[in-house]
Amino acid sequence: MFRFLTALALCLPVTAQAEQLKVATSFTILADMARNVAGDLAQVNSITPPGADIHNYQPTPGDIIGIADADVILVNGMNLDLWAQRFLARIGDVPVATLSDGVTPVSIQGGDYDGLPNPHAWMALDSAQIYVDNIATALAGVDPDNADAYRANALRYKQQIADTIGPLRDRARALPPERRWLVSSEGAFSYLARDFGLQELFLWPINSDGQGTPQQVRRLIDNIRQAKAPVIFSESTVSDRPARRIAQETGADYGGVLYVDSLSAADGPVPTYLDLLRVTSETIVTGLDHD
Repeated sequence: MFRFLTALALCLPVTAQAEQLKVATSFTILADMARNVAGDLAQVNSITPPGADIHNYQPTPGDIIGIADADVILVNGMNLDLWAQRFLARIGDVPVATLSDGVTPVSIQGGDYDGLPNPHAWMALDSAQIYVDNIATALAGVDPDNADAYRANALRYKQQIADTIGPLRDRARALPPERRWLVSSEGAFSYLARDFGLQELFLWPINSDGQGTPQQVRRLIDNIRQAKAPVIFSESTVSDRPARRIAQETGADYGGVLYVDSLSAADGPVPTYLDLLRVTSETIVTGLDHD
């Protein structure tokens, strides 16, 4: 009888496991955020690889393969990933969610994009919470059966973000006013500066503009001297040479590398979004708090 039941069981059809949702994002930071909201209910792929400069990324044919069968696409918006919209038009009628929707924008100051929204909104606590809610809404829209799970994951992840950046924000706000200057290569930290109570100076407003021109260098040197800004940083996706030169010229400290546009590889310094927030914020606060 046992052999008969075993043979019968082998002949019965096996119930298929529920297929994972397939999510595509324009860059790695959004992908990591989406993975935290989706949990094991979705497979998430980023168009750009770790370490890439996302402003003028040129997608390859191989990039299409990774997202060709996506159920939903997550983009940043605020003109950052317009290249992705042209690219994604090739893969058919797939829902697209813009994660910066609902964020109060900070305008770019100077350059060819003067007055347009600064796209780096994920770098501030309040904005990050909006991103996470928008991800949960987008996933629930294409997978309503798991809407409650996405919302629960989002709530838990928002608390992790707050726990990561909140104490560092408090440290920055407690700095003496004369040290609350965030000086960087790219003006990519406007939302973080607003959140941390810092004033911002930079070499160029956005990576799509000219980078490190003599005029930009001279202007920033003059501004640092006038403000008596104590430290200058550079970003991981650009050369640190202009920032180091300006530090030597002005007597400011070179505070190190900040991460903003891309995660690192898994064995690198910022393999997750929480790592990026922590490392960048700690580098800024430590640099400004150092006499």
